[in-house]
Amino acid sequence: MDEVIQVTQWLSSITPRKKAKLFFFTTHADAPSPMVGSNDVDTREETQLPLATTVALHNFKNIDEFLKKKVNTFSCYNVIENEITKTDYEYLRFYSACKYLDVVPPFLDLEKISAIQNKFEMTDEERDYRLLLDSADLVLEKVCDSLKPAGVSQMWTALRKDRNLIRGVKTIDIIGFFVDPNPTRIKECLFFFIVRFLQKADKINRVNTNRLERLIAQCDESSSCEEGKTIDFIIDSLRFYPTELYPFGFCLIMCVIEGRDGAMQEIEKTMEISRHLGMITHTEKNPTKETIELVKKELMKPKYQFYSSFPCWFMSHGDSNSMVLADGETIEREWFLTSFPDISTFQLKPKVFFMVSCRGANKFSLKGDEFEGQSATCDYYDIGSALIRNRMLDITDSVRDISYVQPMMDTLVAYSTILDHLSGRANTHGSIYVDRACVLMSENISRGRSLTEILEHLSQDLHEILQETMDEDRIVYKQACHYDSFFRKTLKLPYTRHPKEDVHSAPQ
Repeated sequence: MDEVIQVTQWLSSITPRKKAKLFFFTTHADAPSPMVGSNDVDTREETQLPLATTVALHNFKNIDEFLKKKVNTFSCYNVIENEITKTDYEYLRFYSACKYLDVVPPFLDLEKISAIQNKFEMTDEERDYRLLLDSADLVLEKVCDSLKPAGVSQMWTALRKDRNLIRGVKTIDIIGFFVDPNPTRIKECLFFFIVRFLQKADKINRVNTNRLERLIAQCDESSSCEEGKTIDFIIDSLRFYPTELYPFGFCLIMCVIEGRDGAMQEIEKTMEISRHLGMITHTEKNPTKETIELVKKELMKPKYQFYSSFPCWFMSHGDSNSMVLADGETIEREWFLTSFPDISTFQLKPKVFFMVSCRGANKFSLKGDEFEGQSATCDYYDIGSALIRNRMLDITDSVRDISYVQPMMDTLVAYSTILDHLSGRANTHGSIYVDRACVLMSENISRGRSLTEILEHLSQDLHEILQETMDEDRIVYKQACHYDSFFRKTLKLPYTRHPKEDVHSAPQ
């Protein structure tokens, strides 16, 4: 069959709603672009033009033309073996969006997709199409689905009132001031236009969504929300780190085994909970400084930008400032913690470090006969009122910036013990902190709890447990854990485990 006819038949089989979403996912805001210089603004507006004309003219002709052009580009594209190109990213995004929306063109060359995945050095696990979807876009899709056409129209009216923001933007003028979003699926096109416009204007990104939240907050709840939804519900959905679908993140486990009884149990527990949470996991046993440097270099590869989060477990002996590696050398804990968050592939994404080691030799000792022989070290197991608001500073958009980010932002460091104190271990089961952390995460997976809620529960749980030193003094003591957070959003664990699809070298 002629390719033109195939493309036409494929487009005719897609609903307007799915076309709008396919365009949105395909024009991913953070996709690499080789275009730099004075034409940047024009190029961004050109990308937005199909959405603007669809809203203004109430037909999908320009979106259809955009999708046809994409398909034709991919059809003629020859995959270069070594260099990763902009088209490689676009091809993967397009395929994953089609797969997600269940509109994969029957004529799409899946062998090219496999060849591109080879260039990214993707493992079998990483060839799951869900990895390639941007979690932030999926959250925005849900926000759109929660709003009625009237709600999106009210957002547009509020946006048009910001003269400084919209001045000189041609696509804004194409749409006009008042919009009727009721014709079939114009609502989606208008909402996605607003979102991409704010992203291109550096007003929102995957972490900073305040500007979008303020637009939604101006909507009238009675006319703007779909049944069962509220303005508060919609805004709250934007205040969590976007970690939709599989995988939940890339989990790195580093564990020194030498001289640490129960270390293999620690690895097994952390691997089990990581997989249970739907993470792709990599383990380094007996790491050295060279190992750490190699891992950092690995994490800079382009494929890691597709991950939504980066949890890391580091388990070893240590003291107040350093951690002992497998070869007996030590590294500064601060050096380790500041070197990983600066990796660009995980910028604006939650990074969680579980630091499991002693930080000194002090103990919170318990004295008295009633404590003797009792120990778990053995092998059993909104601003409130208008009055207050009026007295606060008026922080205008002109003094806000989301472009520059401190490297440690969006990082949480969880310590198994407080400074200068021991971190307890069981004789054969390893770190008690690791054991309790994995248990509590497993128990809370179906409850939609945030990570910090679980860490607070862990702090309570761990501090109830009586432990005993393994030396001849047999001192009974308690351990206190804590965390330092630079999070700007809440990180929720998945409600359910996302099963891994059966994917191998070629996409299914």
